[in-house]
Amino acid sequence: MDRSLNETLDMERMFDDRSLAVGRPAKFLMTLYKPHLGKILLSIFFFLIKSSPAWALPIVTANLINIATHPDEHSMKAVWINLIVMAVVLVQNIPTHSLYIHFASKAIRFVEAGLRSTLVRKLQHLSMAAHGELKSGKLQAKVLRDVEAIEFLSKQMMISVLSAVMNMAVSLIIVYTHSVSVFAFFFMTIPTSVFLISQFRKRIRRTNNEFRKEIEEMSGTVSEMVEMLPVTRAHGLEKVAIDKVDTSLRRLKGRGIRLDMLEAYFSSSNWVTFQLFQLACLGFTSVLAYRGSIPVGDIVLYQGFFNMIMMSVNQLLNVYPMIAKGFESIHSVTEILLNEDTEEYKGKRKPGQIRGEIDFERVSFSYRDSDKHVLRNMSLHVKPGETVAFVGESGAGKSTILNLLIGFYKPTEGQISIDGIPMNELDMLEYRKSLAVVLQNSILFSGSIRDNITYGLPDISEERIWEVVDMANLRDVVEQLPDGLDTLIGEHGGRLSGGQRQRIAIARALIRDPRIIILDEATSALDNISEHKVQQAMRRLIKGRTTFVVAHRLSTIRDADRIVVMKKGQIAESGTYDELLQRRGEFYEMEALQTSAL
Repeated sequence: MDRSLNETLDMERMFDDRSLAVGRPAKFLMTLYKPHLGKILLSIFFFLIKSSPAWALPIVTANLINIATHPDEHSMKAVWINLIVMAVVLVQNIPTHSLYIHFASKAIRFVEAGLRSTLVRKLQHLSMAAHGELKSGKLQAKVLRDVEAIEFLSKQMMISVLSAVMNMAVSLIIVYTHSVSVFAFFFMTIPTSVFLISQFRKRIRRTNNEFRKEIEEMSGTVSEMVEMLPVTRAHGLEKVAIDKVDTSLRRLKGRGIRLDMLEAYFSSSNWVTFQLFQLACLGFTSVLAYRGSIPVGDIVLYQGFFNMIMMSVNQLLNVYPMIAKGFESIHSVTEILLNEDTEEYKGKRKPGQIRGEIDFERVSFSYRDSDKHVLRNMSLHVKPGETVAFVGESGAGKSTILNLLIGFYKPTEGQISIDGIPMNELDMLEYRKSLAVVLQNSILFSGSIRDNITYGLPDISEERIWEVVDMANLRDVVEQLPDGLDTLIGEHGGRLSGGQRQRIAIARALIRDPRIIILDEATSALDNISEHKVQQAMRRLIKGRTTFVVAHRLSTIRDADRIVVMKKGQIAESGTYDELLQRRGEFYEMEALQTSAL
């Protein structure tokens, strides 16, 4: 296991600590950087060395002025010593600054990559119910924009905040060694800066929160618009879609302007306040020099250090809105990282070689935040290798049964057993390796046909690939394409027909040699010719395997070993195709309706 993966897994374990609650972004940030403490300390060490020119210059300048104003007390040697020391201090900045950035950057980039990887891993572990409540656009905003904002926050903390704090600390120490009264005057800037932050903090935090949520909404709206493009174009609804996005953009623009104006008002208030402080410092030290309390050259020394303190305080105040944005992004990513709505099943028992014997034992199910049962007191025994088809009106519970079989949801009551092992005890990752799922809308990605067939299986021989290509009735398609199996199929397989996409999905299922097959309306959207080819491929797929089929077109399930008719979440009747027709019950009426509609 490589080092980066170890660090990602360590980061995942950190977020098991519930004390990292939303509302404690500083602790969250410290937790992120705890494994990189060595790099941070080295970075601070080189920062102190590389920053020394800024601290040495006021001292050297004051020395040279004092030497020039009292030539009788000093020789030219003192001038040269001051100049040489200053030159050496300046030149060392090149290597030490590079080392400071090197170690800071390593820590920041490791955390950035680790945080994104941890977010992706967490998304894979969230329950399907949790994903149903999250828009894909919002998730993208969290993984991309919010992590980038946290990275920027880290840079500000390592560069701007560290620089400002160190400059203030060193300046105050040097001034204290020269004059306690001037030090007291300088120290007054700290409560002033705290007061300014306190006046703006809540408004900046609230405005950042509103702006972040508006960006997530806009991202979700744009993502939805892209997915709906075929429907929008087909119905001439381009203007409706544009107006919907424009409305979101107008809200975002308004929030953005409000945030920018608040930050501008905050920044200008800081600048005016501390310019007045600097003017007061110049007057105060000039009076001291006029009275002979300090040498004339010390006016430059104090003015230089006070200017450094003012710049540091101003830097902290100006960077505060950016820090607030970073903290808001921390709140955003913790919504995912600390989300406890993960995989429904937590079992660890390895299933071994799956035979495909399935038992539904008095299973009831209702979706979260709903009192209505989708399934009620359902019992069903399925033998290994049996093909069971579920039919019934929409909302009868057919697709819910398949989702329960996959383990996306757990029964509200009762249990499901696989080969006699309750699903509660099963290791879902191992169990699902024995599953193959073919949906109505085949889910393909924008790679090649080969990539889509062998998805997740890197060591598949060419012979095995062509074997499943033939079994899926796909050879004629592959041989007509310019690059054969290596032909790129476009996003979601957009360059292929529906039947071709379905056959690729079936080939992907076949190559895994699954023991349990789940077919959810796999041919309902196809024309007769495509359906015939897909049906042939499906017969090869289900041979000798336990298969569950959901179908609206009853003619496609004539060969099923058993047909289960669902009505209002319960089994109304079951039997073979011919048996159900002879009973003249629910199935007979459905068949009659479909026949009369043809």
